[in-house]
Amino acid sequence: MPQTKYDLEERLLEFAVRIIRVTESIKRTRAGNHVADQLLRSGTSPFGIHGEAEGAESRADFIHKLKVCYKELREARRWLRLVTKAPREGGH
Repeated sequence: MPQTKYDLEERLLEFAVRIIRVTESIKRTRAGNHVADQLLRSGTSPFGIHGEAEGAESRADFIHKLKVCYKELREARRWLRLVTKAPREGGH
């Protein structure tokens, strides 16, 4: 059985791209703008934070940055749950 390479950087990049697509589909209302902005920030920042972690100055710094990355991903998951409950452009 071939071994699948686990490339976190690539996975975070793909996640960020998907987040951008989702935020573009959210209705441009006061609430929609707020949710889209929050989701965009929390859903794309892990890609950048992971890059910072790769350049960490110590093991403790690396661990801290990955914990921040995970925290942002948890927040994005919450915003995504909200988006699935709220109406979007085109009635989706």
